[in-house]
Amino acid sequence: MTDSNALLPLDAVRRVEPSKPGKGAPVPAPSRPVARVAVDNPLPHLDRPFDYLVPVTMHETAEPGVRVRVRFAGQLVDGFVLERVEESEHAGKLTALERVVSGERVLTGEIAGLARAVADRYAGTLADVLRLAIPPRHARAEATPPRPAETTAAPTEPVPGTPGGAATGPVSGTSGDAVTGPVSGQPGDAATDTPTSPVTDTTKVTPAPADGASAGPWDDYPMGPSFLDALRNGRAPRAVWSALPGARGWAGAVAEAVRATLDGGRGAVVVVPDGKDVALADAELTRVLGDGRHVALTADLGPAERYRRWLRVLRGQVRAVVGTRAAVFAPVAALGLVAIWDDGDDLHAERLAPYPHAREVLALRAHRTGAAMLIGGYTRTAEATQLIASRWARPIVAARTTIRSLAPRVHPAGEDAELAKDQAARQARLPSLAWRALRQGLESGPVLVQVPRRGYLPALACQNCRAPARCALPPTRLSAAPGAEASEPNADIPGLAMAAAGRGTKHSGLRLESEPGSAGPPSCHGPLGLRGGHSAPYCRWCGRVDAGWRCPNCGGHRLRAVVVGARRTAEELGRAFPSVPVRTSGRDGVLATVPATRALVVATPGAEPVAEGGYAAAVLLDAWALLGRPDLRATEEALRRWTNAAALLRPGAEVVVLGDAALPVVQALLRWDPITHAERELAERAELGFPPAVRMATLTGSAAAVRQMLDETRLPDGAQVLGPVPVDEAGRERAMIRVPRGGGAALAAALKGASGVRAARKAPDVVRVSVDPLDLI
Repeated sequence: MTDSNALLPLDAVRRVEPSKPGKGAPVPAPSRPVARVAVDNPLPHLDRPFDYLVPVTMHETAEPGVRVRVRFAGQLVDGFVLERVEESEHAGKLTALERVVSGERVLTGEIAGLARAVADRYAGTLADVLRLAIPPRHARAEATPPRPAETTAAPTEPVPGTPGGAATGPVSGTSGDAVTGPVSGQPGDAATDTPTSPVTDTTKVTPAPADGASAGPWDDYPMGPSFLDALRNGRAPRAVWSALPGARGWAGAVAEAVRATLDGGRGAVVVVPDGKDVALADAELTRVLGDGRHVALTADLGPAERYRRWLRVLRGQVRAVVGTRAAVFAPVAALGLVAIWDDGDDLHAERLAPYPHAREVLALRAHRTGAAMLIGGYTRTAEATQLIASRWARPIVAARTTIRSLAPRVHPAGEDAELAKDQAARQARLPSLAWRALRQGLESGPVLVQVPRRGYLPALACQNCRAPARCALPPTRLSAAPGAEASEPNADIPGLAMAAAGRGTKHSGLRLESEPGSAGPPSCHGPLGLRGGHSAPYCRWCGRVDAGWRCPNCGGHRLRAVVVGARRTAEELGRAFPSVPVRTSGRDGVLATVPATRALVVATPGAEPVAEGGYAAAVLLDAWALLGRPDLRATEEALRRWTNAAALLRPGAEVVVLGDAALPVVQALLRWDPITHAERELAERAELGFPPAVRMATLTGSAAAVRQMLDETRLPDGAQVLGPVPVDEAGRERAMIRVPRGGGAALAAALKGASGVRAARKAPDVVRVSVDPLDLI
């Protein structure tokens, strides 16, 4: 007798045939009816592709790489088709695609794989990276017929259609060949993450071309001609290039490297810090390559022109791109070279999640595609030095005799001989040595004056007691107690009378507290500054004028300058040299170039224009402002800014730096030896356990949220937690997590998993996760 409750064998169960589409249901496409879509959704616990049904009406247009609109969690959202497959692993009913936004296949296989690798490295999501990689669509620009390609470039590879192709598997490289070896390792990590092909296999020294053709600017470097020859012959050298100073500039050498890559039948991507550098590189590429063989991508172009140029790259019309940090994702076909200039500039760090750095993204891209990489600058960062130490890259350095012949003559203002001549030089902002350099330089051309601070007088203090001058006005708005309405404390105070309303407040740091027993409202306490020589002090936080300011400590009303900005410096120099024109370059307006005529050029760091023929002299003011910053990279950044300015001078011109000659960073500038300084910096960071010798991540948010996430995160072995510590007056805290360099991938995966758990349970407080940030201290 058979038990009615007994389970039947699997082969006895009748297979349920799939039901036919009901009336009004979409008819699936005849082949590959399932589309795997990367949905624009920033939630980390949903960072994976989702399967959708491809209707027969979209069979021809819903190709891998196109933009689509899909219904996700009840809402219509954007997405990209990663691939088309025959079956879905989802057992339920699939939702159909709503529509194909455009037939343009904007997401290539190489960029999809790179975006996935960047998201994994920085504990981010694919949607956030694709938002950085793919510019917004401009329909009119997309409808413009493509121009004929300037060469028979290899077609742009779409997202692979095989399972796992775009999201998890190998990504197509040049000419459709799969990239072998690990794809998730970070260059320069431990042995398990280092590329399988060491640099010595791809950068063999070869003789110059038999015809004796000149390598241009690269002739000044012993390894320069062989580097160009490797690019021209399709190999993949990886180099850290220490550029020579002088008026010849760096852009010409980069253009020659791009030309060698194009001659080898491959494409190139060049990334520079800002629009001024893009203009210089664009002009040199036009001179070397000719018109129409490259595009420049910057945010200043506007959405239509930028998207039009980006489409030219996508469609294979050009194979060379120069731009700012967004250009790291340019869809160049058959990529052969990625180059980054001045990788120490903080403009290369993305401000949006997951906060990737252009150097690291380009290194990942070169590693995945087998392309060459060039990291250039007048100085060398600790990260670039780490790549050399791990043998992932090789240095390209000129001979010392060549460097000495082109480097300027650097004089520190604090030498004993100068102090003996000028006793007031120790306290003067511009000692006699600097005035002498300015006068002698103006006899033969323009002179550069670098000022670290912008504005007029950005910081003030009491003339009598030297106490910092802070705003005594009430806040512009006060939050109301429960059940009461918010108040505007200044609404009933006409004009400058509102200055007297906050006189009863107590200056206690940044706390918004009134003095005990006082009925007055709390004060702003922001730092005061001056916008001009005849203006009243204003608050740099609330922006209001505090004309009736009095010192809360001594009652004085006179102010003195603590920090002098670029505009005040230009005003003082204009009075000292009344017959010489003064030009300023900074936040209000950046000059790209200046003529060779005599002039005083006052610029903030990074905004120094290029002078025709080079500057005749330079003065680097207020070295203490750069060296005194509470930053791990303070000395490295100071040396980078000084050398970038000094490199614009003529060979042998005089540079005066207002810094202590005994400091190692000043000595590196005197000898023009940034390499030794970078090696010492890397050794000190390795001893203290700071990046790039280790991998670090920061968690920033409310105190409770940060502590809760630390408790829930399954950190990898060897992880060290530092903090949390307060970071601002709003109650936010920050914790740092340190792991050995080989554990960076495990740390990023653990943090992403913890973020996913918090997002899934809809935690109210957001914790910002940043991997290897620039601002550690």
